[in-house]
Amino acid sequence: MNANKSDRVTEGAGQALWTSTIAFTVCFAVWTIFSIIGLGVKDQLGLSETEFGLLVGTPILTGSVTRVLLGVWADQFGGRRVFAAVMIVASVATFLTSFADTYIELLVAALGVGIAGGSFSVGVTYVSKFYPGEKQGTALGIFGAGNVGAAVTKFLAPFVMVAAGWQSVAQLWAAALLVTSLLYLVLTKEDPEQTARKREGRKAESIGSQLSVLKNLQVWRFALYYFFVFGAFVALALWLPHYLMGVYHLDVKSAGMLAAFYSVPASLFRIYGGKLSDRYGARSVMYVTFGVSVLTTFMLSYPPTTYIVEGIRGPITFHTEMGLVPFLVTIFVLGFFMSLGKAAVFKHIPSYYPNHVGAVGGLVGMVGGLGGFILPLAFGALLDVTGVWTSSFVLLFVLVSIALVWMQAAIRYMERAAEKKGAAAQVPELPEMRGLGEAGIKIPPRRAGPIADWRPEEPGFWESGGRAVARRNLWVSTYCLLLSFAVWMVWSVVVARLPAIGFDFTTDQLFWLAALPGLSGATLRIFYAFLVPIFGGRLWTTLSTASLLIPAFGIGYAVQEPSTPYLMFVVLALLCGFGGGNFASSMANISFFFPKAEKGNALAINAGLGNLGVSVMQFLVPVVITMGLFGALGGQAQTAADGTQVWMQNAGFVWVPLIIIGTLAAWFGMNDILSARASFADQSSIFGRVHTWIMCWLYTGTFGTFIGMSAGFPLLAKLVFPERNALAYAFVGPLIGALSRAGSGWIADRVGGARVTFWVFVVQIAAVAGMLWFLDAHSFAGFFAMVLLLFFVSGIGNASTFQMVPSIMRAEVDRAERGAAEGDRRLQAERESAAVIGFTSAIAAFGAFYIPKAYGSSIELTGTADAALWGFIIFYLSCAGLTWIAYTGPRGLFRNLERALASQSTTAVTA
Repeated sequence: MNANKSDRVTEGAGQALWTSTIAFTVCFAVWTIFSIIGLGVKDQLGLSETEFGLLVGTPILTGSVTRVLLGVWADQFGGRRVFAAVMIVASVATFLTSFADTYIELLVAALGVGIAGGSFSVGVTYVSKFYPGEKQGTALGIFGAGNVGAAVTKFLAPFVMVAAGWQSVAQLWAAALLVTSLLYLVLTKEDPEQTARKREGRKAESIGSQLSVLKNLQVWRFALYYFFVFGAFVALALWLPHYLMGVYHLDVKSAGMLAAFYSVPASLFRIYGGKLSDRYGARSVMYVTFGVSVLTTFMLSYPPTTYIVEGIRGPITFHTEMGLVPFLVTIFVLGFFMSLGKAAVFKHIPSYYPNHVGAVGGLVGMVGGLGGFILPLAFGALLDVTGVWTSSFVLLFVLVSIALVWMQAAIRYMERAAEKKGAAAQVPELPEMRGLGEAGIKIPPRRAGPIADWRPEEPGFWESGGRAVARRNLWVSTYCLLLSFAVWMVWSVVVARLPAIGFDFTTDQLFWLAALPGLSGATLRIFYAFLVPIFGGRLWTTLSTASLLIPAFGIGYAVQEPSTPYLMFVVLALLCGFGGGNFASSMANISFFFPKAEKGNALAINAGLGNLGVSVMQFLVPVVITMGLFGALGGQAQTAADGTQVWMQNAGFVWVPLIIIGTLAAWFGMNDILSARASFADQSSIFGRVHTWIMCWLYTGTFGTFIGMSAGFPLLAKLVFPERNALAYAFVGPLIGALSRAGSGWIADRVGGARVTFWVFVVQIAAVAGMLWFLDAHSFAGFFAMVLLLFFVSGIGNASTFQMVPSIMRAEVDRAERGAAEGDRRLQAERESAAVIGFTSAIAAFGAFYIPKAYGSSIELTGTADAALWGFIIFYLSCAGLTWIAYTGPRGLFRNLERALASQSTTAVTA
C-alpha cells in the first residue's frame, strides 16, 4: 500500500511523524555543528575564508550525496531501520571529530558527520507512507521543521564552546544523537508498505528500477527549486554567524543567537507551508516564495556605500547601509518564505511518485543539500575576491531570479499547449515541459489559476458564478490600485515637508520632485497597458503590487538624513512611478471580467476607489509622521523647523505591511482569463484607430486634471496661501474626485458617456475660471471651493470617458472587420478596449507631471500661477469641442444612440 492509494491516515502515523521529526531535529543539529565549532577551529588553525567555507560545507556535501542511496534503501529495507542506522554511524563520526588535530583530519571527520544530513530522504520516505495524498503536504511540512536543529546548535553550541572548547561540543552532540537513535527504535514501528510487503512475501524493487524514474525532467526541475529554498537556507545558516561577526562586529555568542533568528522561522514555518500547499497548491506558494525572495535578496545585496556628489557649494557626502535591526527583519522575512517553499517542493514528490519517494526525494534533497555545500564555498570565494560582504546575497539574488523566470517560462509553455488542446483547465500543479509523474498516477487539476471558459455576456453563466468571480477580482484589484495611487502620490505630501526638516531645495527643485512621479508613472503606463494579456492579470497584479515596496523602503531611508543628495530624491521620485503604471494594467485586467452592461460601473469602482488612495495617503501620512509608529525599527525622529519632532520615514514605511497584504491577496485571490491572452502584435491595431488618440486627449482632460491637481495642489496652496495650513485640507479634493468617479459610473451607463463627458468639460472651464478669480481676490475659501468643484467633475468625467471606450471599439471593429465571425469580432473588441483603456490612462497620467510643472514654471517666470490656469482653460475648450464633433454633435458617433438611451432609461450602452 502506498500513500497515494490510501485515503486514510494509517494507525500510528502521529507517533511516527513526531518521533521522526524529533530525530531529524537532532540529526540537523549535528549536521550543522561545524557552523559553530568551525569558528573555533578557524581561529586555532588560522584558516582562510575559502578554507573555512570548505570545512563548514564538507558535512553538507556528504549529507547531500548520500540522500539518493539512503532514500532508495529506505524504500527497500524500511525507513525505520535505515534512519536508526544513519544516526548511529553519524554519532560515532561526530565523537571522533573531537580527536582531530589537523585541517585534513577535520575534513575527513566532517565527511562522516555529514551522514546525519542524509536522514532527510529516509524520513520523507518513512513518514509519507503513513499519510494520504491530501495530508502529505502538512505531514512532510511538520517533519521538515526539523531544520530547526540548526537553530538549536546556534543557541547552545556557542556557550558550550566558550565554556569547554569546541571538542566538548562534538562529544555532547554525538551522545545526544546516539541516545536519540536508541529511543527511535523503541518508539516507532515499520511503515505500512514495508509491513504489507513482508506479509505478502513480495521483494523490494531493485535499485536500478528505483533510479530509472530520475530520467524524468520534472524531477530535476523540483531539484532546482530545492537548491534555492533549502540549499540557500543551509548555506545562510552556516554563513550567518561569520557574516554577523564580520559586518556588525558581534561576539560568537551573540552572532550564534542572532543567526538562530533566521534559522527558527525558516524551519518551523515549513509546517505552515505544508498547510498552504495542501490548501492552495504548491505552484501558488512557489510563486510567492520566489517573488519575495527576489525582493529581499536584492535589498540585502546593497553594500554600505558612501556617495560624494560635487555640489555648487562643495562636495556633498551621503552614506547608506543596512543596520543590524533592518538586516535581521529582512533575513527573517527571507527565512519565512524559504520555509514555505521547502514544503511546497516536497508536497508533490509523494503525489507524483508514490512508488519512488525514496529515489525522487533523495535526488531533490541531494541537489538541495549540495546547495548548502556549494554556496558557502562560493560565499567565501566571493568575499576573498571582492572584499564585499554582501556579495553572498548578490549570488542568491541571481539564483532565485533565474529560478523564478525558468518556472514561469515552463508553466506558460504548458498552459499554451493545454489551451491549444482544449484542456487548459486540466493543467496540474507545477507542470513541466514533459513528464508529469510516474505511469498511472493522475494529478487532479489545480483549484487556483487561469479560467479557460469565461462568458460574462451570457446571463446564465454570469448569474451561476461568473459575477462572484468577477467581483472578487474587482475588490482585490481595487485594494492593490488604492495602494498604488498612495505610493505614486506620496511625494505631494513629502515634498512639502522636506524644507522643514533641513533639506535645502529650491522651489523649482521641489516642484520637479512633485512632478517626476507623474512623468515616470505615465511613461510606465504605456508599457503596463499591454502586459496583462501577455503575462496574465493575476501574475502581473502580484508583481506590480510587490514592486511598490522598493520606493516605500527607499523613501523611509532617504528622508532620515538631510545630507541625502537631491539626485537620490530624483531617483526615488521616479521609482514612485511604479504606482502610477499599475493603473493601466489594473483597468485593462478588470475590463475583461465584466459584461458590457456592467463594465462602466465596474471600471468606475476600480478606478474611483483606486484613486481614493491619493486621499487616503494625504490624510494618513500627516498623521503617522507625528508618531514613532515602528519604534526602533523605524529609525530616529527628526526635529522640524518649529521644534516639533516628526518621523518623516513613516511616509514610506507605513505602506510596507499593506503592500505585502495586497501582494498575497492578488496571488491567492485573483484569476487569469485565458481567452484574454494576446501578444503585443494582437493589441497593436489600436494605434491605427483615430478614436484611440481622441480618447487619449479627452481622458487627459479628466484624469490628467484629477491626478495633476492631486500632485500640485498641496505645494501650490502652500506657496500662494502661506498663512493657511493647506496640507490639512489636501486630502479632501482627491477624496471627492475618487468618490464621484466610483459613484457616477451608472450615470454614463444610463444616459451615455459622451454626453456626460461634454458637460464635464464645460463645468471644468467654469471651475478654473473661478480659481483665477479667487486667486486674484486672495480668497482661500473661494479658491478651495473651485478646486473641489474641479475634482468633483473630473471624477465624473473619468468614469464617463472610460464608459465610452467599449462601445467605440465595438463599433470600430464591426466597421473594419465586417467579414469576421460575431464571436471573433466581440473578442477582438474586448482586447482592443482593454488596450485602449490602458493606453489612454498612460497618456492622461502625464497630467501628474505637466500640471505641477506648469504651476512651478508659471510662478518661476511670472510670480503667479495665472498663466498655467489660462492654459488649462484653453485645453478644456479643445476637449469640449472635440467631444462635440466626434461623439455628441450632429455627425457624432453616439448622437442618435445616446439620445435613445436617455429616452428609454436603459442601464447600458449597446453597440
